[in-house]
Amino acid sequence: MRFTSQMDNQQFSIKDLGRLKQLCDEAGMKLTQQRMEIFKELLSIKDHPSAERIHRRLQKRMPTIAIDTVYRTLATFDELGIIKKLYVSNDRTLFDVNLETHHHFICSRCKTVEDIYWPDFDKAELPDPVAEIGTIQSRHLELHGVCNKCANEAVEV
Repeated sequence: MRFTSQMDNQQFSIKDLGRLKQLCDEAGMKLTQQRMEIFKELLSIKDHPSAERIHRRLQKRMPTIAIDTVYRTLATFDELGIIKKLYVSNDRTLFDVNLETHHHFICSRCKTVEDIYWPDFDKAELPDPVAEIGTIQSRHLELHGVCNKCANEAVEV
């Protein structure tokens, strides 16, 4: 799995920890074993994990890792542009390693978050009143609904 850093469009992969080290060095941080393992874990997960889920997975190979370490590292990675924090309903904070322009569909039943690519939305001209509010730096759309899996389960019952 690969992702693009917002900082400089460099490609990352699990084989390219050198670039992570460089970003940490530039930020005046040491690339600790915990940071490296959290980075590897993020790359291995295909969806939008929570800090708690990452912590549970890491504990299998690093039993002494603290949840606070995971939270702080994820916050640091967000600040460095390596990942994005997603704030979804019910005060859940999830993390996204996919830094390509995309949006999210959130199932109101199972709480699954799926990536959506919508180039027409990304390129659409914004209404004039938006300029009166301020300057748009990025666009992110969340669609809320019921995923097909949950809809099909409801029909089968």
